[in-house]
Amino acid sequence: MPENSKQQVAPKKESTSTHQKQPQQPKFPSEIIDLPTKGLMYPEGHPLSKGTIEIKYMTAREEDILTSANLIKKGVVIDELLKSMIISDVNYDDLYIGDKNAVMLSARVLGYGKDYVTDVDCPECGNTEKDCSFDLTSFEYKEIDEGYLNRDNKYEFTLPNSNRKVEFRFITHKDEKAIDKEVTRLAKISGGISPEMTTRLRYQIVSVDGDDSTETVANFIKNELFAIDSRALRDHMIEKMPDVDFTTYYGCPSCGENSEMDLPISTNFFWPSR
Repeated sequence: MPENSKQQVAPKKESTSTHQKQPQQPKFPSEIIDLPTKGLMYPEGHPLSKGTIEIKYMTAREEDILTSANLIKKGVVIDELLKSMIISDVNYDDLYIGDKNAVMLSARVLGYGKDYVTDVDCPECGNTEKDCSFDLTSFEYKEIDEGYLNRDNKYEFTLPNSNRKVEFRFITHKDEKAIDKEVTRLAKISGGISPEMTTRLRYQIVSVDGDDSTETVANFIKNELFAIDSRALRDHMIEKMPDVDFTTYYGCPSCGENSEMDLPISTNFFWPSR
């Protein structure tokens, strides 16, 4: 290009666009919640294997869910609430029950605060005390015992009475949905008797004395499992399952006894009196 020549630059045209850049919406407040399983019970690479889950604070939209007569009637109102509050890209069905309980507890604290007021029936004398207050932030996790952990989710237990060996597994929300559906179906054809305990055990027990056939397990639970062994197995599974420890202590003003009990979670857990 000659030294004296000037490069022609096209003049900038005035923008005639009426579109303006929209300001970014601020991110709604959320919290990262630790899980009792520490993520160790999920497959490697699974979104929950990090051991945490992100949930947002409750909004008026979630209150619409809580007051939905249709969801309440179906018995899914709490699950729909938690799904709405979870931000992490996870499949809700994959949550182990203890992890789901941790999400539920945190959701309640983020929604309405740590104070939970409910009526309590004394385990000793049966007296009902109105408006007992509990601090929900005082309940701790019963985390997975890493020395006990089996990545295959199969755990062995010897029944104390019969000395038979069973393998069991911890269940997820997906399992719990299937159990509820089957219990409802079976109750309709069994004269109103709800076979919840035996149905749950069929989903939890994997094998009996090394035999993992569905027929063997079902027959064992229905015809061969002593009540004393059933209780021992259930107690062992509760002891080992990662979960929220809802154990609390209650001093009854009526009989004066101090009792250990589970936190009474009633219908007003997510809808405190105002």
